[in-house]
Amino acid sequence: MTYIIQLGLGGVGQALVRQLSAQRAALAAQYGINLDYLALIDRSGALYTGQALAKAAVMAAVASKQAGHSLANQGPLRPLPALLPSTPAIIVDVTAADGMEISLGEAVAAGHRVVLANKRPLTAVLPTFTALTSNAATSYEATVGAGLPVIHALRSLRDSGDKIVRIEASMSGTLGYLCSALEQGEALSSAVQTARNAGWTEPDPRDDLSGADVARKALILARTWGLPWEMDAVASEPWFPLELASVSLDAFLQRLPELDATFATRVAAARTHKTVLRYVATIQPDGASVGLRELPLDHPLAGLRGTDNLFAFTTARYAEQPLVIRGPGAGIEVTAAGVLGDILTAARMLR
Repeated sequence: MTYIIQLGLGGVGQALVRQLSAQRAALAAQYGINLDYLALIDRSGALYTGQALAKAAVMAAVASKQAGHSLANQGPLRPLPALLPSTPAIIVDVTAADGMEISLGEAVAAGHRVVLANKRPLTAVLPTFTALTSNAATSYEATVGAGLPVIHALRSLRDSGDKIVRIEASMSGTLGYLCSALEQGEALSSAVQTARNAGWTEPDPRDDLSGADVARKALILARTWGLPWEMDAVASEPWFPLELASVSLDAFLQRLPELDATFATRVAAARTHKTVLRYVATIQPDGASVGLRELPLDHPLAGLRGTDNLFAFTTARYAEQPLVIRGPGAGIEVTAAGVLGDILTAARMLR
């Protein structure tokens, strides 16, 4: 039996529980992997008994969260170190919380495995990234590209001795959707609300619109490539003026229509230039940039629509034509599936 301790029971966390529950018997029969929840944790409480949680209790907790309740009524919030079992377990962080890297690092040092959808622990200071990822102790496919095998491909290129020259990517399903919606004449404020309602944005959409979320992904790719960067190596262009960064979330959403005319003008200008607007990250050994760019219509990223992501790896072996990975880069179900895939990888390694 392999225990799972899951941090976060929001949209992705709930989908992960459902997917794991649906696949549990098949995984046990096909691979001999028996996965059981030891704890479910949100910001206010924890479902924890000290032994494997019954499926009925786990699904009841998910139903309660769907109904808008917290886990506070299940039990008190406990620090992660107090929940770690004596045998190696898999700690899954599907939150967007800051400050988790210390507890997760302690878990790795104690012999446990970590699976991340949360990008923030991997974009803390470089020694933290190194401590988490040494000896493949942490799997983090879902931090970049949702369920797409981007991290796996990058590691394979690196580990096989290929020389990576450049990574160019549109890797925000949210911002990709916004670019498509703007091209179709929708106002920015309306498109942001649609994306937020669909669960495609971070809890605060400024994490997407600031470029911070894409910049974190760019840093994760760079560090996985082997570049010893800190966050300030990635320059990002926000979609909104600095003054809106410090207001409350409600105030930001109320003021978002102030930007509609600006973006309508940018779209019209791109159309005049026979180009399209795409939010692009470019990563090279001498630095990275993230921002809204006008691209010619024949550019590989110009053909993206909706929430699709595209990653183009130019390397010594893929010099004339880059290695391209394309597919949905946002969505609760595909992100949860990416996390589940990493859980299975971790479980196989623990065996």
